[in-house]
Amino acid sequence: MAQIDKTQFNDNFQYFDKEIVLEIIDIFINEYPDRITAISESINKKDYDAIKFNSHSIKGVIANFIAPEVEQKARELEIMGSNQNIDGIDEIFAAFKALSAEMVEELRELRNDFM
Repeated sequence: MAQIDKTQFNDNFQYFDKEIVLEIIDIFINEYPDRITAISESINKKDYDAIKFNSHSIKGVIANFIAPEVEQKARELEIMGSNQNIDGIDEIFAAFKALSAEMVEELRELRNDFM
């Protein structure tokens, strides 16, 4: 199942220059591994504020790409950090990583379509 709603994605970026869309995609793809590492490290350290911050940060970018299921998992991580209750966070983070990895592959395909 596709993570990105391509119709809404195109609607969201229809007024942007092609180069800007490519740059937005490239920045996210390049920063993605570091963002995943930051969330993982904050979970391992049980740093609730960092879990909340890092999850919120990536959630905002994901919202621009219109990937609701991925955004929802990021929201769940953010809420867990806010509530300082990380029971079950490993499963949610694993689901987030899997879904977001699919989204990154879709972004690579969309990027090629824009070129």
